[in-house]
Amino acid sequence: MIRHISRLRLTAFRNYASAALDLDERHVVLTGANGSGKTNLLEAVSVLSPGRGLRGASFETLQSHGSDTTWAVAATIETDAGPADIGTGALPDGGRRVRVNGANARSIEAMSDYLRVLWLTPSMDGLFSGPAGERRRFLDRLVTTLIPSHSSAVSDYEKAMRQRNKLLEEGGDLRWLGAIESQMAELGASIHLNRADSLSHLQALIIESLEDSSFPAAQLSLTPLFGDGLEARTSADLEALLAERWHAGRGLDRAAGRTTSGPHRVDLDVVHRQKRMPAALGSTGEQKALLIGLILAHARLVRIRTGIVPFLLLDEIAAHLDPDRRRALFGALDGLETQCFLTGTDPVLFEALEDRAQRFVVRDGRVGLD
Repeated sequence: MIRHISRLRLTAFRNYASAALDLDERHVVLTGANGSGKTNLLEAVSVLSPGRGLRGASFETLQSHGSDTTWAVAATIETDAGPADIGTGALPDGGRRVRVNGANARSIEAMSDYLRVLWLTPSMDGLFSGPAGERRRFLDRLVTTLIPSHSSAVSDYEKAMRQRNKLLEEGGDLRWLGAIESQMAELGASIHLNRADSLSHLQALIIESLEDSSFPAAQLSLTPLFGDGLEARTSADLEALLAERWHAGRGLDRAAGRTTSGPHRVDLDVVHRQKRMPAALGSTGEQKALLIGLILAHARLVRIRTGIVPFLLLDEIAAHLDPDRRRALFGALDGLETQCFLTGTDPVLFEALEDRAQRFVVRDGRVGLD
C-alpha cells in the first residue's frame, strides 16, 4: 500500500473557514484561478512537518481573517501499520501544538514518524541565481526530511546567534557570551555535518541514477565553512574550532554588527552535471528541470534512508514544462510510489495523469470535486 493522506481537514486556515478532503492513494490535482486558495491547501499539508511550512510564515499569520477559532490542520495518514491521526494548530504564544493519535506530542518531530514532506513552488524558480540564504533554506528542508531534528537545530542556532550579536553590541557579560558561543558551536557543528552528510548521500544517488533520469543531474557541494579552507575531522574538533573562531572574531563581529563566519554563511553550490555549467547560468527552463530532478532524487534518497517516501507538494509546476517533460514528470512521480499534490490554473495540464489522480476545483476557499 502507498502511504497516503486519506483525510485532510482545515479550520480557520488562511482563506479557509473550513475545508475537508477525503482522498485515496492517487495523486491530488487542485485547479482553480490564481488567489483561490490552491497554494494554501499545499501549505496546510506542509505544516504537518518540522519548520514553518512552504512559505516560511510565522504561525500567527496562518489564522483566517475574522475568525474567532484558532487555525488547525489535521490529517489521517494511511500506513502499513494502520491509520495515524496527525494534527497541528495555534497556541496562544504564537507557537503551535502537535497531536498524534489523540495525544499531545512531545515534539514537533513526532509527526515525522508518519510523514515527510518536500515541495516546489514558483518562488523557488530563481533558487540557483538568487540569494545564498534561499539556497540554505532549501538545503535545510532537504536535510530535515532525512533528519527531522535538523530544523530545530537551525532555529536554535539562529536564536543563539541573535543573542550573541546583541551581547556584542551592548558589551554584555563575557562569561554569558562564552556560554552562548559554546551553544552555537554545538548546534553549528551538528548543522554543518548534517548538511555535508546528506549532500554526500544525495550526490552518490544522483551519480548512480544518471542513466535513468529524464531530468538533468546536479553536482552539489558546500562552500567552505572557513575562509582559509580549514576543516575539522570530527564533530568535537569542529565544535572546538567554531568556538575558537567566534571568540577570536568578537572585535570584527562587533564592528560588523553581525556574526561574520559560521554555518549561516555557507552556500549550496550547484552545477549542471551534463553541461558542466553553474546552475545559475542555465536558462529558466534548464534551472526548473534541474530543480525538479534534484527534488525527485532526494525523494528517492529519503525512501532509501528512512523507509518513508515523502509527500511532494508541487505548486504550479506543470505550467512551464512542455508536454514531453510533463509526461516524464508524471511518470517519475508514479515511480516514487507516493502521493503528490499538484496545482495549476488549467486542468488540461494534467490530462496525461489520466485516472492516476483525483481532481478538485478550488474557488475562493472552497474545494469541490472536478
